Amino acid sequence: MTYRAPVIILLIGLISYTLLIVPFTSYMRSKPIEEKLGYVPSIKILKPMSVDQKELTAAALVFKVMMYFGDVVGRSQDEGPVVTEQPDLQGMSRLLHGAVQLDPYNMDAYYFAQGFLTWDAGQIKVANDMLQYGMKYRTWDWYLPFFAGFNSAFFLKDYGKAAEFYQRAGKLSGQQLHINLAGRYLQESGHTDLAIAYLTGMVKTAKNEAVKKSYQTRLAAFQGVRRIEQARDRFLAERGNRPVSVNQLVQSGYLAPAPVDPYGGRFFFDDAGKVSTTSKFAFATKNK
Repeated sequence: MTYRAPVIILLIGLISYTLLIVPFTSYMRSKPIEEKLGYVPSIKILKPMSVDQKELTAAALVFKVMMYFGDVVGRSQDEGPVVTEQPDLQGMSRLLHGAVQLDPYNMDAYYFAQGFLTWDAGQIKVANDMLQYGMKYRTWDWYLPFFAGFNSAFFLKDYGKAAEFYQRAGKLSGQQLHINLAGRYLQESGHTDLAIAYLTGMVKTAKNEAVKKSYQTRLAAFQGVRRIEQARDRFLAERGNRPVSVNQLVQSGYLAPAPVDPYGGRFFFDDAGKVSTTSKFAFATKNK
């Protein structure tokens, strides 16, 4: 009898936990994304409130964004190429900007902002401004100028500025890749290779699983683009004219198998012969 009481209590506890956790989990998954990100006071209020705990407060803001983004990535994988809601990119940006104002040495904030401000939000200048802000404090960190150099070359087509950033990254890291990029003019034809090299490095160094999955998806898309570009160039060299469609490359034996856009789009050639996709390298949003 003495042993039955603890066992009964344990069973009651497990049953109670199950009864609570199942509906709670369902509720959390069904909550609107915006509600999960939640309200956070402005940085003007947080700074005096944080007093000597600014680093801890900044870390909490970054963690909040990471948890939120992890849920967004999880939903996109569950729902496939069409998602019901777009993430609150503006809210994420606001929290991360607040985090670096509280603690300009917080690397996770810069790393995370680089991931979504560029590819997802298209706010390249905002991303580079934030990275340059971080360079004033993290003077030893080659990642920040490396990110800014990639953004300048790939997105902004500002090769002079890209060379400056890569030169700084090369001096800090001593890596030959950064030194080579600093000394070379990045031409249009090399952009896909540059993106693949960049994303491959980001996948290898990603610490957050949600960020890693996001980079892996984008890397797969660009690898598909590169395969089409290579097939297009072979077709042009051998036949003297550009292919009219990706399907023509497949049917003529230049491209097998046909690349699949992980975002659910369809690859095609634009009027200039450049490889594009109907997804624009982003998951579509389901209309309500």
